Amino acid sequence: MDLDDELRVFSGNSNPELTKAICDYLHIHLGRARIGRFPDGEKIVRVDDDVRGRDCFVVQSTCRPVDEHLMELLIFLDCLRRASARRVTAVIPYFGYARQDRKDEGRVPITAKLVANLLATAGADRILAVDLHAQQLQGFFDIPVDHLTGELILARYFEAKRIPDLKVVAPDVGNIKTASRYANFLGADLAIIHKKRLSGKVVVAADLIGHVRDRNVLMCDDIISTGSTVCTAAELVKSEGARSVYVGATHGVFAPGALEALDKAPIDEVVVTDTIPTQEATRQVKKIKVLSAAAMLGEAIRRIHMNESVSIMFQQLTERGKAPKKTIPIGPSSI
Repeated sequence: MDLDDELRVFSGNSNPELTKAICDYLHIHLGRARIGRFPDGEKIVRVDDDVRGRDCFVVQSTCRPVDEHLMELLIFLDCLRRASARRVTAVIPYFGYARQDRKDEGRVPITAKLVANLLATAGADRILAVDLHAQQLQGFFDIPVDHLTGELILARYFEAKRIPDLKVVAPDVGNIKTASRYANFLGADLAIIHKKRLSGKVVVAADLIGHVRDRNVLMCDDIISTGSTVCTAAELVKSEGARSVYVGATHGVFAPGALEALDKAPIDEVVVTDTIPTQEATRQVKKIKVLSAAAMLGEAIRRIHMNESVSIMFQQLTERGKAPKKTIPIGPSSI
C-alpha cells in the first residue's frame, strides 16, 4: 500500500525538522500548507494538498511560545476538518499546559482539561502525544489518545553506552515508577532522593535513600524545565561519592536560567529528545545530547493509519528479558 496516496502529514511552525524526519521515516512527502498572518497579526492556514477522504496528521508541539503554537494547531485542525479530511489526528510531541491538571488550591483553572476540550472542538478526531506529565491526562479527552513514551529511546541509548557500576536514582519520590522501569531495563540498582520544594523555582534535595559511592548515576524524568530538581540531585549524589552523573529526559523545555544551571551542575551528560527544538540549548551547553523521536512517532503514525497496535511498541520496557516478537524501530540515534 502506498502511504503517500492515503496519508498526509502536515507540520506546524513549532518543530518542522521533526516533522520532516517523520515523513522521511514513512517515505512520504510532507503535506503542503502555508501558515501566514493577516495584517493585524491573526494567523491563517491554507492547505495546498487535496485532503478529502484522507487520513491527516498535524505535528505541532505546544512549546514556547505556547499560546501561539496552540492557537496555530487549533486553526490547522479546523482547516482540515472543513476540507473534509476523513480523520484528523493532532500529533503533539510536547503537550503544553499539562502540569495544571488539578485544583490544588482555590480559584485556579485546570488548563489541561481546557486544552483537551479545545482540541476536540477544533476538529481533532484523536490525539497522539509523547510523555504527558501524568498518565491520567488521557482521561481528560473525550476522543481516543495514543500515549507514547520517550523512555525506550533513552533507555536504549544508555544501554548502548554500557556504563559500568550503574545506579539509577529517582530524583524525587514521584519519579520512583519511572526510575524502576529504567533500572529493570538496564539491570541496575535503584536509589531514591527525597526533595523539598521551597517555591516554584527553588528545590532542595534533602535525603538520599540508598548508596551511590563509587557508582555511576543515571537520573531520568519526563521534563527538564528549570533544571532545579536534577541539578540539586546531582550535587547531592556527587557529595555522597558518585563517580559520574548522567541525566535523561524526554522533553527539554529549558526554561530561562535552566541552561546556565545545567552547565554549572556536576552532570557529565544531559540527554533529551527532539520533541522540542533544542538547537539553541546544544549551542550553549556542550554536555546536552539530542536523540531523535522521529522513528517512534513515524511508526506510531503508520500503525494508527493501518489500525495496528501502538502499545506493542513499548512492551520491552515492562517485559525485559523476553524476546520481542518483532523489532520495533525506536532507535537511540542522535541528531
